[in-house]
Amino acid sequence: MRVSTSIMQNAFGKYLKEAMDGNEVIITKNERGVAKLIPYQDPMVYVVQESTAQYYLRRRVTLSEFLEITENTEAQYELIDGEIYLMASPSHAHQVAIREIFVQLYNFFKGKTCSPLIAPFDVRLKNDSPKFEDDPNIVQPDILVICDSENIDEKGKYHGVPTLVVEVLSPSTRGKDMLKKLSLYANSGVREYWIIDTDHGTVIVYSLTDGDVLHVQQYAFGEIIPSWAFKGLNVETDLLIQS
Repeated sequence: MRVSTSIMQNAFGKYLKEAMDGNEVIITKNERGVAKLIPYQDPMVYVVQESTAQYYLRRRVTLSEFLEITENTEAQYELIDGEIYLMASPSHAHQVAIREIFVQLYNFFKGKTCSPLIAPFDVRLKNDSPKFEDDPNIVQPDILVICDSENIDEKGKYHGVPTLVVEVLSPSTRGKDMLKKLSLYANSGVREYWIIDTDHGTVIVYSLTDGDVLHVQQYAFGEIIPSWAFKGLNVETDLLIQS
């Protein structure tokens, strides 16, 4: 079936169910097919992918198409490498992990130049391209620490690069967070990336520089995690065991 972007915005749940039932949903703009809604591996996450062009070359979703598809909706989306990801509802363990980490970051950065924030909050990254428009990526990290508040515009939109990013894994985001986002954050200039795995009770900490991984260390829940990017920041993970 074919559906326009405006109709998709107002009835996304309906067409999401159609895709889950195995029906092909083509999203159109000016009567031209521009994207396809399909299930993405895990049934809790769906990706809007471009329709296949001639010779089976797939065109990436553009920034304007992403904004048109996702505006005026309460659902949360990410744009990574030309694909749109619908954010699944987090589990209790996921939310507890965010709470326990964020509270410690908030207390540490209180009164300092840098400040921690939690999702939903759009972060616009350009990957390794000179300009954001050349390779637009819009993500919503679970937790981020920004030290460049001057890059928040008058509308409250952030156009900078976080120094520290924390993602809590879920079954539907594991591959994206551990592969796609690691590469994206490294290329975009993020200095430190934490991946929290509540299923296995671990935290992987990456120190990033110049598009590459400088250091990587894995911690078990219950250990204290020192930050490479922020001297004196040591995060306790005891309470994560109970999540």
